[in-house]
Amino acid sequence: MQDVNIDDLRKLHAKFVPTELEWRLQSCGKRDGKIWAIALCYVTNRAIMQRLDKVVKPHNWKDEYSAGPLGGVMCGLSIKIDGEWITKYDGADNTAVEPVKGGFSDSMKRAAVKWGIGRYLYELEATFAEISDGGIYKGKTKDNEWFRWNPPKLPAWALPTKDDANE
Repeated sequence: MQDVNIDDLRKLHAKFVPTELEWRLQSCGKRDGKIWAIALCYVTNRAIMQRLDKVVKPHNWKDEYSAGPLGGVMCGLSIKIDGEWITKYDGADNTAVEPVKGGFSDSMKRAAVKWGIGRYLYELEATFAEISDGGIYKGKTKDNEWFRWNPPKLPAWALPTKDDANE
């Protein structure tokens, strides 16, 4: 089995297609009778694992977890490069929803960013979501008013190019 060549690692930086990304609300509220919401984009753990499998192959990467400070989770994401395991670590707090699973997931996402996976998403500005009765996501204001919303469109620079597709 062949190890990863350091030159192949740039393929980890390729942009994701919008269907591999998810959105969450950063904040929302109601002003002048209209609901507003600001959405943030992130890459899913499944998309990260698929990227690693495609670029470095399943046998050349691994993830390990340990307890982080104050009850959080640390993730070490390792890639075998030229015969040596290189590990990059990051951590996250346990989350409010599904605390343990959320902590594992968030720590892996943060460790993946250190390898360049989805790092470009941090350059996206928080953007207003489209509030629509037919929206694909549900949100709730602090006044407990439910609404539906669609994510904003990604700018052209955040979409995959032909070069990304060929990598």
